[in-house]
Amino acid sequence: MSLSLSMAAFALAASISPGPVNIVALGSGARHGLRASLAHVAGATLGFCLLLVLVGLGLHQLLLRWPLLGLLLHWGGVAFLLYMAWKLASDDGQLGSAHPTQAPSAWHGAAMQWLNPKAWLAAVAGVGAYTGGEQQLLWLFAWIYGPICFISVASWAWAGSVIRQYLGNPRHMRLLNRGLAVLLVGSAVYLVI
Repeated sequence: MSLSLSMAAFALAASISPGPVNIVALGSGARHGLRASLAHVAGATLGFCLLLVLVGLGLHQLLLRWPLLGLLLHWGGVAFLLYMAWKLASDDGQLGSAHPTQAPSAWHGAAMQWLNPKAWLAAVAGVGAYTGGEQQLLWLFAWIYGPICFISVASWAWAGSVIRQYLGNPRHMRLLNRGLAVLLVGSAVYLVI
C-alpha cells in the first residue's frame, strides 16, 4: 500500500467514525437540512486541518511544556460538549417553529475540533505515524485529510437530512435530539473519568 493510500485510509477511519463533531452534523442535518449544515462541515474540516498542521509543526510540544494549557483545552472541550448537548436537549422539535434555531456555524465546527479529544488524538497519531517530522509529508497529509474529512462529516449531515422526512412529528425530532444529547453527554463524561 502506498503512503498516500495509507494516509487516506487513516483519515477516513478517523473522520467517519462517530464522535461529537459527527453527532452534531447528524443533528444539524436532521434539523436544518444538508445545505444549512455545510457551514458546520466546512468549519470542522478547516479546523481539523489547521489543528493537524499545527500539531505537525510542534503544537503538541507546547502542550507538553505547559500542561495547564492542555488542561484548559480538556475542560473547555467538556464544557463545549455539555453546551451543545443542552442546545440539542432543549430544542422544541418543531421544524417550522416560530422561533427557528440556527444551524451550527463554521466557527462551531472549528471550535468543536479544537476542543475534541478525538481530533487531537487523530492529529497527534497521524502526524506521528505519517510525517516523521518532514514538512513535505505533513502538507501532503493535510491535503489528503481535508477532502476526506469534509466528505465524512458531510455524510453525517446528509444522513440527518435523509431521516428528516421521518421527523415531521415534533415528538420524533425531540427524541432524536435528546438521544444525540445523551451521546454528547456520554462523550463529556468519558473525558472526565
